[in-house]
Amino acid sequence: MRKLIDLPKAWLAGMLLVAWWQGRYHPMGLSFGPVWADLLGGLLVGGGLLFIALAVAEMRRARTTVMPNEEASQLVTGSVFKLSRNPIYVGDAMILLGLILYWDAVPSLVLLPIFVWVVEKRFVEKEERMLRRKFLAQYAKYSQQTRRWL
Repeated sequence: MRKLIDLPKAWLAGMLLVAWWQGRYHPMGLSFGPVWADLLGGLLVGGGLLFIALAVAEMRRARTTVMPNEEASQLVTGSVFKLSRNPIYVGDAMILLGLILYWDAVPSLVLLPIFVWVVEKRFVEKEERMLRRKFLAQYAKYSQQTRRWL
């Protein structure tokens, strides 16, 4: 069970489950509106999936791991990594927000900052320490030029 908790996608899946449940069974009379929320939600989910796919492709091209708790063999700074040091997590957050909009789960918007905080504390900070130790000046320069999120 501990290994499952140590995966960002497990946290995303848990938040998505809560948002779906809340939107489906406890809407609390709140709504984003019919058309624009579905459209924006779909665009966010699609954009998030694209962001993740581009990041994974770039990491594969560099022959480094995509697993959050493993040590990277290369510092990846191209493609979507020029926009964010954590494009996979940005994609996850986009998917969460998009599905909250699509499911019309207004109270579940509170899950987005919680998800970002959990990912940052459980994964991002640890990954950044490992990258800082391994890639020293190269990572310091990259982190000054590129934002953590967006």
